[in-house]
Amino acid sequence: MANLKEIRSRISSISSTMQITRAMKMVSAAKLKKAQDAIVMLRPYSEKLQEIIQNVNSSSDPDQVSIYAQKREVKRVLFIAVTSNRGLAGAFNSSIVKELNIQFQNNSQHEIEVLTIGKKAFDAVRRSRKVFSNESAVFDNLTFDRIANVTEGVMKSFRDGKFDEVYLIYNKFVNAALQEVTAEQLLPISMPETEKSEVETDYIFEPNKNEILDNLIPKSIKTQVFKAVLDSVASEHGARMTAMHKATDNAQALKNDLVIFYNKARQAAITNEILEIVSGAEALKN
Repeated sequence: MANLKEIRSRISSISSTMQITRAMKMVSAAKLKKAQDAIVMLRPYSEKLQEIIQNVNSSSDPDQVSIYAQKREVKRVLFIAVTSNRGLAGAFNSSIVKELNIQFQNNSQHEIEVLTIGKKAFDAVRRSRKVFSNESAVFDNLTFDRIANVTEGVMKSFRDGKFDEVYLIYNKFVNAALQEVTAEQLLPISMPETEKSEVETDYIFEPNKNEILDNLIPKSIKTQVFKAVLDSVASEHGARMTAMHKATDNAQALKNDLVIFYNKARQAAITNEILEIVSGAEALKN
């Protein structure tokens, strides 16, 4: 009977776990809708901003290159790793850490620093790499201004020559069940060369093209980082919702197996008791 008591305890424990995972799934599903709307609304703005920069750049003076587009000999590299502050989201965080390690190997000949946005990234690199800054607190009140301040510090370091290249590593949101690990170069920005014949828009520039680029490019860089963080937030909720859904299903399957095992064990125990009673009765007759 002690064995049956242990099985009942396990069934009760699994039922409690199922309630927790089901609640976490519902919370993540509610948060996912808001996060998904935010990234879906930002993407067209970011893409249009890049299009305007491309159009303006195609007809600007090629000798006046933005400082953010200047390529240098690569000696020092900064990686901006975006994860979450919490776990229980499947491979969401571990996939970023894995990509970071690949990038570290590919850039082993360079001096490397890491800017972490998310405690999971900070915990993964703080003992093995030099941490430029830990900005995990931005998730407490996520706004464009807070991300812009973080990005401004990165841009200043690039202008001052502290870093020669800056990369963003984050999970790009595709849908609730799919997130793509993305590593993209933030600085120096790539300015695609566009033939003048391809530029269809005829702009009137005021005050001038180069000054407009000087204003648009920093805004584009900050928007790119903000978009990466919003992508990561939506991906986190999608990954956690999926992980908790699978955890609930697995717990239900385990509970069903235990219930079947419990019923069989209980039936066997009852059968043994009946046999003992019958055997005792037969012994008394003899």
